[in-house]
This record gives sequence, structure tokens and C-alpha cells, in this order.
Amino acid sequence: MNSLISQMISKYQLQSKEDYVNALKEIAQEIALSALARSDFFEYAAFYGGTALRIFYGLDRFSEDLDFSLIEEKNFDLSKYFKILDDTFKLYGFSFKMQIKDKTKMSNIQSAFLKGNTLEHIMLIEANSKVSNFIQKEEVIKIKFEIDIKPPLGATFEFKYGLLPSPYKVRVYDQESLFAGKIHALLCRDWKQRVKGRDLYDYLFYISKKINPNLTHLKERLIESKKWESSKEFTLEDLKELLFQRFEEINYEHAKEDVISFIVEPSKLDLWSEEFFKTVTNCWLNGKNTLK
Repeated sequence: MNSLISQMISKYQLQSKEDYVNALKEIAQEIALSALARSDFFEYAAFYGGTALRIFYGLDRFSEDLDFSLIEEKNFDLSKYFKILDDTFKLYGFSFKMQIKDKTKMSNIQSAFLKGNTLEHIMLIEANSKVSNFIQKEEVIKIKFEIDIKPPLGATFEFKYGLLPSPYKVRVYDQESLFAGKIHALLCRDWKQRVKGRDLYDYLFYISKKINPNLTHLKERLIESKKWESSKEFTLEDLKELLFQRFEEINYEHAKEDVISFIVEPSKLDLWSEEFFKTVTNCWLNGKNTLK
């Protein structure tokens, strides 16, 4: 195993198959970021979403996708960056490949999948035979790679640095703009039969850090989703009303099921309920540190 990959894997506590798969995905995400940083990608785009929050701001759960947004609307070809991604993965002994996701409907999102054989890559990072025995030969690891080519206005950015597999610099949404994106997902994501408990988990992470959302950016996202009128002012009180409506709609048992495989401490979910989320939201908006 490459010594740099060995350094990266050493920070994980690896026991189950899920532990290895999550660690492998995260290592692949960081290799991909380091590759893109060696190109002109971050001149035009910024990193956002749960994986950005995990890697650069300390979110304590694993995240599956790599999400990016153009800084401004322009002609953009995601496939331009496939070669540097492919070359960089090969450099570290990996054989992940980028594959464009065919669109089934018109959208502002360009999508691809980073794919690799699970067993091959788990063995590469020296999984023990007990874990590899639970992996099918043809099982595939997939990391969704998406870029919003017509981003909502109002986001603000900063630069962050990573050290492994080699030092790199990326443009990232700042925490206030990331929080705006997460609240938008919490309010507007079409969950259908699968409640995204990860949205709720990340929401709690932000409010525990006393971060306030970028309301300008959030309003633009809500307008784009037809959840708010452009002519109306948008305040924290308006936000509270929208959040409370959403908290009343959630099946919290389904939400727990969604997030539990991505966290180390399932007991963090024990209190989840409509009452809990409304109470902690009130405390956050009122600037309180404890619940009474």
C-alpha cells in the first residue's frame, strides 16, 4: 500500500465492512479534491454539502457525495477533468473511474459517478480476510459527483487546505452559506419514502456551533424552489415558521434509519422527535446554550 494512503487510513478505527467502505470513500473523496485542486477547477467552482462540512469543518458523520457549485453561471464541461482524476487515482494505486450520469430530465446539475470495485480497493487498504469475506466480487463503490451549473446567488466562500494525499487548496462555501444550503435541503428535499435523516443530523451540528445561515443565499434557494416570493423580505422568524412546519411532517424513526450507518454513536439519535427539534431550534434562535 502507498505510504501516503497508509497515513490516511491510519486515522480510522476499522472493524466492520461498513467502517472500511466509509473510510475508502472518504479517502477517494480527498484524492479527488487534491486532483481537482491541481487543475483550474476551483477557479470556477466551490465545494459544498455534507462532505465539505465533514472534511473541512469537523462534521462527525460520513458523507457519500461530492457536491460543487459554479461561482457564477457559465458554460462548463465536467468531463474536462476526468483525465486528471483518473491519472491521480492511478498515482496512488486506485482504479476509480468517472462515468457521466445520463440525464432523465432537464436540470441545472451535471452529474457523474466515481466508481470502483469494492473488494479490490478494500484489499488495497489491507482489510483483514474476515471483512473481505462479506464483500461480493462484483460489488461496486459509487461516489456521486455533482456540480450546479446555475447556482443561486448570494453564497460566500473561503479557501481551505488539505494535507493528504498531498497539500492542496480548495474554494469552499463558508459555514454560513453551507448552513443555508442544508436548511434549504431540509425544507425542500423531496423525501418521498426515504426521509433524509442526514439533513436533520447536519442541522443539529450547525446549531450546536451557533452558526447562523446566510439568509440572502437561503432566500435565493427558496425562491428557486418556489418556496418563497422574491418580493417578500425573509427573516429568522420566517425561517422558524418554515422549519416548524417541516418538523411536524417528519417520520423520525425513518430519519434515524437513514443516518445511523453514517455515525459512530447511535445514542445521539435517541431524543429525536418533533418536540426536540422545535425546542432546540427555539434555543438556537434565542441564543441559549442549554435547554430548559
